[in-house]
Amino acid sequence: MFRRRTALLVRPALDDDALHATLTELRPTLQLHGLGAGSSRPLWQPVAQLLRDTGKDWDRRWHRMSVLADGLPAGVCRRWITERPDDGDALVLWACVRCARRDPADGRAAVQDAERACLRAAEACPDDPTPWLALLGLMHSLAVPPRDAVPVWTEAVTRAPWHRGAYHRLLSCLSPRGQGSVADMMDFAGHGAARAPHGSPLALLPVAARVELVAHRRRQMSLGADSHWNEPRAGAEIESALTDWFHTAAAPHAEAVSDLNILAFALVRMHRPTDAAPVFRRIGPHMTPCPWGLLPEPERTFLYWRDRLGR
Repeated sequence: MFRRRTALLVRPALDDDALHATLTELRPTLQLHGLGAGSSRPLWQPVAQLLRDTGKDWDRRWHRMSVLADGLPAGVCRRWITERPDDGDALVLWACVRCARRDPADGRAAVQDAERACLRAAEACPDDPTPWLALLGLMHSLAVPPRDAVPVWTEAVTRAPWHRGAYHRLLSCLSPRGQGSVADMMDFAGHGAARAPHGSPLALLPVAARVELVAHRRRQMSLGADSHWNEPRAGAEIESALTDWFHTAAAPHAEAVSDLNILAFALVRMHRPTDAAPVFRRIGPHMTPCPWGLLPEPERTFLYWRDRLGR
């Protein structure tokens, strides 16, 4: 009898069903057909409720804010900030939108508007690291030198130590694909992982940095990029990720699916199918474009290994 293949889900919300439902409810096609017309509920109400439910789970708040900023119809965010100009959640989301959707052709005025939106949101929500992470993303898009980005990162981690999103944001700034260097990126990842509490997803940061290194090398040369997986240091990094995060009893975090995909990818590239099998089982149907997009046929490759190992 043939086994039925589990559906593949590739979506920005990852396994956050509440976030995915909100995006689906407000997607442009539904608005275009007039669904919800005549309702007394504001169009932005589902977003407001989702963020209220998130509370001060800063890790999940950042994940939801960043996905909403990319995926929501712009009119929803604009209407919310217009109707509730002093609402902290609206201000933070608007800052994320202004940073994520800035058109490089808009010029300096758009950059200044986005920066002001971040600072206003930070003032309205002084305990929230999210406005600082939005600003850090803006700086990365502008290719600001890492030394200028570090103070903004510090503002975020002062509010939420060991924040996964903050460390990955700065890792992008330190990447040689950004304005950093291989040495700075790898050192930052190693130090962050070594200092993080047991069970923190930051144990995976050096593996994520190695994925970034492979991506950088592949941009430079078509052959030899994968040799980085054979280095002794790579083996030590993967062992730490397994011992200090994957095999712990730590509760799943908002972007655990992303980290599991990074870990599974690394284990496959390092020819460790026995270790990869439980990782694929935990991933289930959720594939992420990064890092599988580094391969010629990402979905086909993911499904091959998941169906072979994740039984």
